Amino acid sequence: MPHYLLATFLLLNCLLAESVFARDMFTLTGRVVSEQNRPIESVIINVGEKQTTSDETGQFSIKVALSDLYQLNITKQNYFTNIQTFSHFELTKLSQGFGHIADITLVAKKTSRVMLAFGGDTMMGRRYYKPYFGDAVLIHPESKLPDSKAVLAHIKPYMSIADYAAVNLETQIASSLPEERAPKSVTFYSQPEILSALSWAGIDYVSLGNNHTYDYMDSGLQSTLAFLKNSDLAFSGAGFDEKAALKAHHEKINNTKFSMLAYVGWEGSAGPTQTANHQHGGAAFGSMKNILDSVKQEVEQNRTTIVQYHGSQEYANNPTGVTEQRLKSALDNGAALAIAHHPHVTQGLELYDGKLIAYSMGNFVFDQNFTATQHSFILYVWLDEGKFHRAEIVPLYVKGYKPTPATGMHRYTVMKRLTELSKTRNTYISQSGGHGVITAKNASPLTRSKSIDLSFSGNEKVVNLYSTPWDSQLSQVLLPETTLKYRLGTNLINGSDFESFAYFTAPERGWLYNRQKTSLNQYGASGNKSLALSLQNQQLTTFGMQSFKRVYTPSSQMTLKAKFKTNNTVKVNFYWQGRKKRQKLFDAFENSKKHLISSVELNGNSEWTNVEVDFNSPRIGYKSYRILTDFELLNDSKGQVDIDDFSLIEWQTAFSSTPTPSFFTIKSQQPAYIGLNKETDKTVILEY
Repeated sequence: MPHYLLATFLLLNCLLAESVFARDMFTLTGRVVSEQNRPIESVIINVGEKQTTSDETGQFSIKVALSDLYQLNITKQNYFTNIQTFSHFELTKLSQGFGHIADITLVAKKTSRVMLAFGGDTMMGRRYYKPYFGDAVLIHPESKLPDSKAVLAHIKPYMSIADYAAVNLETQIASSLPEERAPKSVTFYSQPEILSALSWAGIDYVSLGNNHTYDYMDSGLQSTLAFLKNSDLAFSGAGFDEKAALKAHHEKINNTKFSMLAYVGWEGSAGPTQTANHQHGGAAFGSMKNILDSVKQEVEQNRTTIVQYHGSQEYANNPTGVTEQRLKSALDNGAALAIAHHPHVTQGLELYDGKLIAYSMGNFVFDQNFTATQHSFILYVWLDEGKFHRAEIVPLYVKGYKPTPATGMHRYTVMKRLTELSKTRNTYISQSGGHGVITAKNASPLTRSKSIDLSFSGNEKVVNLYSTPWDSQLSQVLLPETTLKYRLGTNLINGSDFESFAYFTAPERGWLYNRQKTSLNQYGASGNKSLALSLQNQQLTTFGMQSFKRVYTPSSQMTLKAKFKTNNTVKVNFYWQGRKKRQKLFDAFENSKKHLISSVELNGNSEWTNVEVDFNSPRIGYKSYRILTDFELLNDSKGQVDIDDFSLIEWQTAFSSTPTPSFFTIKSQQPAYIGLNKETDKTVILEY
């Protein structure tokens, strides 16, 4: 071959290789700033094995291998480390070819500034060892410690960067089922390996002031305290008598003396009580007197006092009046910070007289399998000599019982809820990368006018809002036609877009499907992923919600929305199935009637077909309900149907043509979907 042809051939090969390489790479860009919003130079940003530094303007750009997820480790001397995780899907939803990240703020280190981290309710019993529905076992008897560590692996980087990290240990600890059992319907115990795993993941302290600390009475409490004393974890909030239970744990962190107090908010209706007294052990009872006496005792010793409190109502949006007053009274009497839990869902945060209250942290490590309990957060709090300086919210998705960084629709769901609930308490959350921030100044974020054009395609009347700003409230809906009306709704199903289906080595456990006949597609109707279900003639294939939706509003207007693609002619039947108020769970799964909502027929044209079905949620008599879908292949012997954007939308407003949304309820302030009263091929404009 002549030399010039050989050179041309080699050049073409190089260009082709570079082109292929470029397609396999992705560029992340962003800016790192100080708390004064000044650029920080020479910040080190690590993404996997790739590393870059910020320039004099704080800007960074890093080209990394194409991946579903990108975790940024952001470090600079004399600043606290920051970890941020994003999905490829969320970064490219509004841009092409690169992922631009909102400004990330680093907190400077200084003498006596302490970074604390808090997580919510934590246990590793029950379904971690014996899952329902044929799901994979998470903790095996022969590998308890490595399996327990695997449950925590995805949040270990987040907890390890704090000076001191704490969670609520809502379980007793025993190597086998304790002999005594409290007279209550639900009791928990976890194997001792949970303690080593928590310590490995960066946890330093556990609160025992909760309603499961005395589940197996004195024998369980003895076992729990014995294992804790032999672990690396500090604890408080329980003991063999009232005095011991109310005793604070003392810790010195960055030259500041801390006291950790923990309480449960009620004694319990059954005998013996779940709280410690002169007759038996238990949790510390968080009566107003007990809280004030114990807080004052620590404050008088010039100790920075942290209160953890377990109370309020499960699955509620707001704390009870009793909880709110007790926590505020604790702060009035010198406590520096109040962290609460028990509702299993998140509640708002409040900056009260310059001190922070987190009213409910939600779940941290827990096996509840209904969707409302799976969105929570890690809370970072910086204190300067005991005074509140700053808080940062890391959104979590408890995926398959494992805590994972929330991305995409999960990030939006967590942050939108916390932002709106906190705003009702005049506490404002701004943005740092993918996290939320509360500052001591508590200034309302600067209003940034932003318009988003929302397109409705085909027969779509319902479109999701997951790519809209979670830190800004929808202010105007501008409709292109006078006959159009809109309504706003929330989604009762987690992971509807299937983008996070396979993230974090934690399979989704919320879907009902045949594991052998279902696979994950690398394409989707509106994103990069969808599910593929194999079908056979004369056999019904069922897909839907694995568990009943326990947190819902009866007699609501609903829309079931999904997109399907198939080469075959397929009949699709949609049902709702309810669990009555006193009905046992598995009896409801096996015997409750399936109520037909609607049937549609897919004609097999290989295009995505949008299906939207309206119905009303059960009115009375039901504790929970779920949606099921049966697919019936009508012609061929074998086939396949692809599923994407499978959503159950609970409408929070009625149809309106008024540009300013009617936010009558707190849920209406957290819209995840907008629906129109009729089809249109024109653009709806959203103003924020």
